Amino acid sequence: MTKRIGLGHAPGIYKAMANVQAEVEKAAANAGVDHKLLELVKMRASQLNGCAFCLDMHSRDALEAGESPRRLFVLDGWRETTLFTEQEQAALALTEAMTKLAATQSVPDDVYEAAAKVFTEDQYRAIAWEVIAINSWNRMAVTSHTPLPKRDA
Repeated sequence: MTKRIGLGHAPGIYKAMANVQAEVEKAAANAGVDHKLLELVKMRASQLNGCAFCLDMHSRDALEAGESPRRLFVLDGWRETTLFTEQEQAALALTEAMTKLAATQSVPDDVYEAAAKVFTEDQYRAIAWEVIAINSWNRMAVTSHTPLPKRDA
């Protein structure tokens, strides 16, 4: 794999991205969005974008937050299980629709309506902003070929 210029080495821009992420997480907490749900959103977008760095980070973060390994293992096939709540399903469908905008050019009405039905407006905004944020992080890491951190297993 070709070594690439790391985009994280632009301190001002990277700090601004980190500040956006912190604000998203604060808004989500203030709206009562479960932190584990945010980690599922980050994982699903990272799966779709093929971001190994973010998958590594957020699977660890999800496990530390109390997420079950089984649910992480089957996340790519979430529609085929009964392991995810109605809220989680709505958030995952929204994540997929927003992440695939280049191909679909839309968030379908049924996806929006399912999310609007189970989330308050503030919760919906926080989840949508999380999708925007993780897609930005994914693009930075994938474009840079950001390597996985060294750690045991």
